[in-house]
Amino acid sequence: MISKILIIEDNKDLNNAYQLILNKVDRYKVVGTFFTCEDAFKNLAKLSPDLVLMDLELPGINGIEGIKQIRKTNSNIKTIVLTVHDDDKRVLDALSAGAIGYITKKSNHHELIKAIDTALSGGSPLSDEITSLIVKSFHTNPDSPLTSRETEVLKKLAQGKTYNYISDELSITYETVKTHIKHIYWKLGVDNKSDAVIRARDKKYI
Repeated sequence: MISKILIIEDNKDLNNAYQLILNKVDRYKVVGTFFTCEDAFKNLAKLSPDLVLMDLELPGINGIEGIKQIRKTNSNIKTIVLTVHDDDKRVLDALSAGAIGYITKKSNHHELIKAIDTALSGGSPLSDEITSLIVKSFHTNPDSPLTSRETEVLKKLAQGKTYNYISDELSITYETVKTHIKHIYWKLGVDNKSDAVIRARDKKYI
């Protein structure tokens, strides 16, 4: 069975290299290569890939937002992150968004193919470094004074999200977001977002 692969990578040389490597594998077919998510999304339904290789640093819509949109469009499409560093915490955000695994851009063609095979067979290609980050992300302080919703809001703030974005993402009103943030500041004894994020991370509340 031939697996259809789509590549979203804004580095032209890397984009071409991935395409050349994968087209030499009989069980793969590269159905499209794009430099931006916007262009890829225009063709996503028509190309119907089984797997997308997604760069994180892209002009316009970034890789993490791109992964979310792919999941909304077709949850059966698997996405692998293309990243420079294998200890990048943004990879965790990408996994949370729906990515199945990742490949570092320094990977050789054997590692690239192995990671894709793993993902297509239902596995998750992850390094020990990323696995360790995932485990640490679950080690939050059980004595946090924040409610689960306040924790969600603060995590979004820590990711640089706007009040409007948080409102849409969590399906709550703008005023409710403001109320949650007011309570967060009061509970943490701070009066601004930066101090709230620093205090919460120090205390392992997020």
